[in-house]
Amino acid sequence: MFQIVSDGGCDFSGEEAEKYNAKVVPFYLTFDGKTHKEGVDITREDYYKRLKADKKLFPKITPPGRQDYVDVYTPHLEAGKDIIILTMSSRLSGSFNSATIAANKVKKDFPGRKIIVINSLNCAIGQGLILREIIKMRDKGYLIDETAALAEKVISTTRIYFTLDTLKYLKQGGRVGAATALVGDIVGMHPVLYIEDGAVKQLDSIRGKRKVLWLMREALVNAVKDDIQNINISIGHILSLGDAAAMKAVAEKSLGAEIPNPLTEVGITIGTHAGPGAMAVAYCKKHETFLKQEDKKHEC
Repeated sequence: MFQIVSDGGCDFSGEEAEKYNAKVVPFYLTFDGKTHKEGVDITREDYYKRLKADKKLFPKITPPGRQDYVDVYTPHLEAGKDIIILTMSSRLSGSFNSATIAANKVKKDFPGRKIIVINSLNCAIGQGLILREIIKMRDKGYLIDETAALAEKVISTTRIYFTLDTLKYLKQGGRVGAATALVGDIVGMHPVLYIEDGAVKQLDSIRGKRKVLWLMREALVNAVKDDIQNINISIGHILSLGDAAAMKAVAEKSLGAEIPNPLTEVGITIGTHAGPGAMAVAYCKKHETFLKQEDKKHEC
């Protein structure tokens, strides 16, 4: 059985990681002259409350370095395990690059072991869905190469849409200009963003959060309703549990199916750029879907 590693962009809690034997390599968060590791010496809840209360707080996010990955890989390789690593999109973070360099380095010391680094082309709850599918495959006894190949197919079907309460945090991170952020906040416009080919793009900008959330629910339902039995869904938020619960309830009623994944609070890595009040929905095809497709090919 191989070891699964992910960077901290996956929105996978420490409790989940321990339960499912998945190692999470955290990002670094710096503010007030101090550097923290998410889930190690700072919690999401405490950080977001501070971010919401302190208008002058300007945190910085730094991805794990190559040595962080080497330190995680080595004990598992010494134990005779192969490793799959899932990272945030390489177009959003340097984590994939660090994980790849680290893998190439340790391969020299463990030439008999397989180390596969996978670019999720996603982040947050989208990356979390992919990670869950990889865990399921490992726990079913899939070989590492088969798991990696199916994971790439799952990635190709993963979609994430999100909206923000304010453009302030994107502005601080350099993602939008000051004038755009100011106008958006004044007129109450909420951007609807999505990830395509690993990069963040804007789908629309709509006045009024209630309308935005309704449109996101409708988009989700329309996208998956005809294939719901083969779809995995996740809903995330930042200090917006009530909105997230309402979205989940309405989506389940419209789909006529339960969304089993728990509501997820988006992690610090993405949340620093999104800010309190952000909401996200993501979905992907389950890995079993692709096995069914292969079976049908053989039947033909």
